[in-house]
Amino acid sequence: MPLKSGKSKKTVSSNIKEMVGSYKKTGKIGTSKPASTTKAVKQAAAIAYDNAGIAKKQEQRIKKRGGDVTFKRDGKLPVGIY
Repeated sequence: MPLKSGKSKKTVSSNIKEMVGSYKKTGKIGTSKPASTTKAVKQAAAIAYDNAGIAKKQEQRIKKRGGDVTFKRDGKLPVGIY
């Protein structure tokens, strides 16, 4: 099943859940074979955030400082509003 498009937490979470479920059934995420479930979850999260165009670490830093996150026009990089 293809991944959903969108930037909301619900969509990203749904995509991660779908990929981890696929890993548990087949032992693969796409064409790769992560060694453990923990690594599969990390890889699924990275794929889901990339698919959504969100730089996870940048988003976390902005939120940690108390700012809101918005996105540039290209939708790739979050911009902090303080």
